[in-house]
Amino acid sequence: MLAMDTRIPDTPTGVGPLTEAALCAWLGAAAPGDRLPYHRGFLARETSPLTQLLPDAERLALLRLANRAWALAESGLAHLVQRRHGHEDYSYFIIACHRPRRLTSSVLPLLLAEAA
Repeated sequence: MLAMDTRIPDTPTGVGPLTEAALCAWLGAAAPGDRLPYHRGFLARETSPLTQLLPDAERLALLRLANRAWALAESGLAHLVQRRHGHEDYSYFIIACHRPRRLTSSVLPLLLAEAA
């Protein structure tokens, strides 16, 4: 487990925005402790319909991704952490948890199918 003062190095995010299905597929293949940056910015502002920072399609896709990450964390499959770079500038990471083998075979395929 990461301590609150553990430095998380910058990690390249790849090409294009991450999708729910890609997030679930990554988690299904991830080893405990593997981490994936799923967003950089300020989720609370960028997902709010009041701020209009993103076009609706992008905002809704980001909201679905953030909600999926939250659901995975709530189900005990991952931890969510953030790293502050500056004012309203954060990196959001999902970190794979150790999971029982029976949970892996029953829950992850359902989550992936739901995200697709």
